[in-house]
Amino acid sequence: MNKVGIIMGSKSDLEVAQATIDVLKEFGIEYEVIVSSAHRTPERTSEWSRTAHERGLVAIIALAGAAAHLAGVIASETNVPVIAVPIAATSMNGIDALYAMVQMPGGIPVATMAIGKAGAKNAGIFAAQIIGRSDKSMYEKLGAYRVAMKEKVYKDNDAVQDMI
Repeated sequence: MNKVGIIMGSKSDLEVAQATIDVLKEFGIEYEVIVSSAHRTPERTSEWSRTAHERGLVAIIALAGAAAHLAGVIASETNVPVIAVPIAATSMNGIDALYAMVQMPGGIPVATMAIGKAGAKNAGIFAAQIIGRSDKSMYEKLGAYRVAMKEKVYKDNDAVQDMI
């Protein structure tokens, strides 16, 4: 079974992480969740990262705000793909976290999503796409998901047309 790891730097990140969890549940993807900080609990973060492959993780989604070094620290410890989600946790509204995540040095890649819940949702979908590369059933679920999104737009258009 393919499994995705979700790591948050703080419990306060759970509100945003819930968008990731909801997507993984929708696609039937197993996941594990941990709160661990790159700065406050570096040993725990390092151990969790180094053992990710052994635990069956095929992707890691790291959510963090402010300095947001979490995704980069994890990526330096594992070859499992890391997907970063910046969170608006300071007066900079997540721009600081976005810059910390997207400006990784060559050789330590981190896929970085949008700030906040949209990024968290896309991180879950991106993890499903990673799984879908080797799992035909997941690939087909992703196709059905796209069709459903398209049909909703058409339905919404019809509703708007009826209103005006």
